Amino acid sequence: MELKATSLGKHLAQHPYNRVRLLNAGVEVSGEKHEYLIPFNQLLSIACKRGLVWGELEFSLPDDKVVRLHGTEWNETQRFYHYLSLAWQQWSQEMSEVAAGVLNQQAEAIRLAEQQDRWLKRSDISSWQQAIRKSFDAVPLPVSRLDEFDNCRESWRYCQQWLNDSDSQRVKRNARWTERMLEQHADYFEQVESSPLNPSQARAVVNGEDSVLVLAGAGSGKTSVLVARAGWLLLRKQATAEQVLLLAFGRKAAEEMNERLRSRLHSEDFSARTFHSLALHIIRQGSNKSPVISKLESDTAARHDLLISVWRQQCSEKKAHANGWRQWLSDELEWEIEEGNFWQSNSLAKRLAARLERWLGLMRMHGGAQAAMIDGAPEEIRELFSKRVKLMAPLLKAWKTALKDEGAVDFSGLIHQAVNILDKGRFISPWKHILVDEFQDISPQRAELLAALRRQNRQTALFAVGDDWQAIYRFSGAEMTLTTAFHHYFGEGDRCILDTTYRFNQRIGEVANAFVQRNPHQLKKTLNSLAKGTKKSIQLLPEDQLEALLNKMSGYVQPNERIMVLARYHHLCPEVMDKAATRWPKLKLEFMTIHASKGQQAEYVILLGLSQGDEGFPAPARESVMEAALLPKVEEFPDAEERRLAYVAITRAIHQVWLLYDRDEPSDFVAELGRQGVPQVRKP
Repeated sequence: MELKATSLGKHLAQHPYNRVRLLNAGVEVSGEKHEYLIPFNQLLSIACKRGLVWGELEFSLPDDKVVRLHGTEWNETQRFYHYLSLAWQQWSQEMSEVAAGVLNQQAEAIRLAEQQDRWLKRSDISSWQQAIRKSFDAVPLPVSRLDEFDNCRESWRYCQQWLNDSDSQRVKRNARWTERMLEQHADYFEQVESSPLNPSQARAVVNGEDSVLVLAGAGSGKTSVLVARAGWLLLRKQATAEQVLLLAFGRKAAEEMNERLRSRLHSEDFSARTFHSLALHIIRQGSNKSPVISKLESDTAARHDLLISVWRQQCSEKKAHANGWRQWLSDELEWEIEEGNFWQSNSLAKRLAARLERWLGLMRMHGGAQAAMIDGAPEEIRELFSKRVKLMAPLLKAWKTALKDEGAVDFSGLIHQAVNILDKGRFISPWKHILVDEFQDISPQRAELLAALRRQNRQTALFAVGDDWQAIYRFSGAEMTLTTAFHHYFGEGDRCILDTTYRFNQRIGEVANAFVQRNPHQLKKTLNSLAKGTKKSIQLLPEDQLEALLNKMSGYVQPNERIMVLARYHHLCPEVMDKAATRWPKLKLEFMTIHASKGQQAEYVILLGLSQGDEGFPAPARESVMEAALLPKVEEFPDAEERRLAYVAITRAIHQVWLLYDRDEPSDFVAELGRQGVPQVRKP
């Protein structure tokens, strides 16, 4: 059956198509020079229109394409349209049965997967979407028409939801599943730790994404979450203890975690490791070698003696090197250097030793290849950095010689070797789950070890617990953006926030949280406290009132209550501490640096040194070109890390904090805290 334009219609319409012919399952539209075949499986709609004289047929196709036939006699156009519509609708109905079978099968597969008793990961949804697209490609009808048919509509819309609104669907489904888990396993969450887990902790534990960052503010129970997570993986049979890798940054932290795991999970099978012990394990297993850790790594005095000895030899033997060091220390660090053989000064050597150790450590962390370090430095400091690297070269050489003589490796070398073994496939990671504590302290080198493990075993999930508000170790190579941009580096996943602190009261929390979040680069989160506190919970006090404060505290502080006296540096320990043991024998009084206090708590905290100047807090920038080239870039926000350091100090306290400042040259932090409503009192 066909329809042609009339002679006059053809002449007046001047259109490329003037004839349409009905085929078995389509139509052919043609003209003098053009021919267009439209199969029914490409046809979206047919419209029959009447012009002033003639009829018109319009065929709508995918991608907004339209094919028209003009100049046909109106009655014949209607007749052809009637037969064509019947044929197209009959074909469509038959094809809808086939499509319904495909769609129903796909929808049922997703429903079954959705009903599985487990967390739905983003990677799961990605495979679902791939399957949905394949099923859409397999149906004989245009996809956009599927909603027209009763037998296709429900399954089509269900599949469309998971295709176009998958994030929302996944979040809703996982929320329902999580609530069911919290109810079904209520006994576990109440008993796994000494205190029941709160909802935010429990939700973090059950989150099954491939990459999970748990932001755990000060005192919010991060260790409880790590322990509960390990137990949860066993409870749900997601892994055996041997398939769970727990990582801490220091030996003491790893031992404490192991003790907690044993006491709470009643299992000897878990074993928390440091990054270095992990690297050692990988090297032993992957190379059949058993490296020895250099004694220099555990002996600060020996490290300093080696570095100062080489430095002195360097200065005494080469005048150019001596001049280079004089310039470095006086011009860049603004140290007063005596005339003559300045390198013989014991006080200077003692002051410099820690600097040499830090600079050497940064070079080792970067692999020790001088040319690569210089090429990687920012262009504006590259020339000066190159000079400094050349001055440090004899110390790096001496360090490597000492390791060779000892037949040992250092910590940086361990991690470099482990990554190399993993990338060469000499060690196959057995771990399905990696749990990391204090993640904000991670360095690019340690992050690369995690990445190498996950490249080895792409099914490995990463569960990281940390707090960017407490990132205070940039000087040792930690890079905060590995936390703040966690999913950029470690893949798609979720961020969970522990929203309750069990340490300090609400007043301390309000001050500390607002203070640290003045920096817009810190991740925003809410941290609520169980105790309310009062305005006296945190106060500003002149530093000359320290003795009076301790006198007053001796009258009401309980013998079992702890008082931490904190300062920016060791040498700022106040003289009054020398007589504390006899003057206030009942006070449990301890002095330490703020860095050393991290992870600890006390009923009362006294923070010293809120003053301006070289020994002040916030501390003035003391970095040389070595730090500028080898450490993560300094944040744009002023005193960003010093602000986090103040946050750490304040949040060690359970009941009360005193912030002691210099009356004549108060720190900038004093005025800011005053604007936040912290009372400034004259005496305790």
